[in-house]
Amino acid sequence: MNPSLEDITADNYEAICDLEVAKKTQEEYVACNMWSLVEAHYNSGYTCKAIYLNGVPVGFFMWVQETPTKVSIWRFMVDQTHQNKGIGRKALAMAIEEIKATPKLKQIEICYNPQNPVAKNFYTSFGFEEVGLDEDDDDMLAVIKISR
Repeated sequence: MNPSLEDITADNYEAICDLEVAKKTQEEYVACNMWSLVEAHYNSGYTCKAIYLNGVPVGFFMWVQETPTKVSIWRFMVDQTHQNKGIGRKALAMAIEEIKATPKLKQIEICYNPQNPVAKNFYTSFGFEEVGLDEDDDDMLAVIKISR
């Protein structure tokens, strides 16, 4: 299994918009891909990538360069039919490597529900360290510090 990160184009955006997480357990935590693509189109510094497996789109990433030294992963999802297969783990590793190529980067940030131990363990395994709740006290912020 070798997932890849691909650009989103006029040829594949509809398939990306059709991807869904598990409705009952995950939908409230993930913005819809269509909204994310619209958001990225009208704002600078946003990068959207499709996660592909064997030529088929199976997931979505969006990260934002918030400052010259900080990139935040705002969206990360794998379609419900492709979850629990290790695709997300490999895709996140690839995304982190691509983000690390950002000049002047010092920090990669991600956020997740603090009541979700699966997310905490997953992101910690990549080197993210919790730094506290966001300004609304809703989501846990975790960062990878980059030393150059």
